[in-house]
Amino acid sequence: MGTCWGDISENVRVEVPNTDCSLPTKVFWIAGIVKLAGYNALLRYEGFENDSALDFWCNICSSDIHPVGWCAASGKPLVPPRTIHHKYTNWKAFLVKRLTGAKTLPPDFSQKVSESMQYSFKPCMRVEVVDKRHLCRTRVAVVESVIGGRLRLVYEDSEDKTDDFWCHMHSPLIHHIGWSRSIGHRFKRSDITKKQDGHFDTPPHLFAKVKEVDQSGEWFKEGMKLEAIDPLNLSTICVATIRKVLADGFLMIGIDGSEAADGSDWFCYHATSPSIFPVGFCEINMIELTPPRGYTKLPFKWFDYLRETGSIAAPVKLFNKDVPNHGFRVGMKLEAVDLMEPRLICVATVTRIIHRLLRIHFDGWEEEYDQWVDCESPDLYPVGWCQLTGYQLQPPASQSSRESQSGSSKQKKKAKSQQYKGHKKMTTLQLKEELIDGEDYNFLQGASDQESNGSANFYIKQEP
Repeated sequence: MGTCWGDISENVRVEVPNTDCSLPTKVFWIAGIVKLAGYNALLRYEGFENDSALDFWCNICSSDIHPVGWCAASGKPLVPPRTIHHKYTNWKAFLVKRLTGAKTLPPDFSQKVSESMQYSFKPCMRVEVVDKRHLCRTRVAVVESVIGGRLRLVYEDSEDKTDDFWCHMHSPLIHHIGWSRSIGHRFKRSDITKKQDGHFDTPPHLFAKVKEVDQSGEWFKEGMKLEAIDPLNLSTICVATIRKVLADGFLMIGIDGSEAADGSDWFCYHATSPSIFPVGFCEINMIELTPPRGYTKLPFKWFDYLRETGSIAAPVKLFNKDVPNHGFRVGMKLEAVDLMEPRLICVATVTRIIHRLLRIHFDGWEEEYDQWVDCESPDLYPVGWCQLTGYQLQPPASQSSRESQSGSSKQKKKAKSQQYKGHKKMTTLQLKEELIDGEDYNFLQGASDQESNGSANFYIKQEP
């Protein structure tokens, strides 16, 4: 609804069910928006003036919310709430006076809501997606279900169809069939020799587009150093190295000091990804940079490290410096995917903003579970998104559930390996669900490679 939210604001009037009524049939009354919070609106019935006693929250996109005039057109009765029924004898005159010049929803608002919840990805479509056990390669997966644009993908060679992966349809981690071969990315061939009945390749134009880049001039080279969000621990930005330059602007990145000998934990970022940064980014923006594991010359200094390793820093000008006017502010609430367990969407808060980079804190959890996420990530949603789409929202963790589930993971918080499992946030609601296979690691890049619409030069500092 982002492109058709329009002038929805405080004081907009709507027609809603009247719950303060003893009639046996469903009746309606006019209410005004007192406050907006994402898709949710705090509403007050007309006639209550400054009395907030019967104010109520409701999702503005729900089927019970209508523009003023809907009742008249639909033959539905407008009945004033019982609490204030005695205040006026001529309610029709009262409404005419109150509503003259007032704003309401567009007449096609419900149609826009319905259209915005139609998705181009359908079950049985085949895609290439990151292998959650070996980040350096992709595998073929099939769309099993679509909820609010989020896809449950089942790896095609999964025997019992439980080996799955969740991501958004605009995620930079999914690609059309043949993408890996076209850019030189590693790919796990399926044992399945032919497509299963009903499965078909997703049309390439449905995937998120990345910005075209010119690799003919000065470009990234193998061995260059940079800083990157660690996909195995999204709360950290680490010292990293370009391990391989692929076609179409894609790069294979390794985290210094933590790489597997066979490169199986390298991961793919596009050159325009907002999850990679030039040397010095963290220092300039007062972010703690995670040095290579085992590096003892602390505090870490890039100039010394480059000299010791005989390396050069990737040129600053090659990185994406676009910063959209995103409007996020510290303290804002939202619903955010836990990218370490991407089937979960949790209550979250923006705690820090570095240009287009957001620090997302999961309410009720310690800061060690925070994640760096791009402002245009398809894994951030307004308050009320889960209710609107029917996706389960994980509430803030209580102290008891937090202690019972995080004790063991705290001891190995920084323990990274190819089989890194991420930090599992399990609430009391989730304990009733079927437990996830503990051997599966769910990885999701905390960024969107979509082109942004602003710019800011914030890579300034140069080492001597």
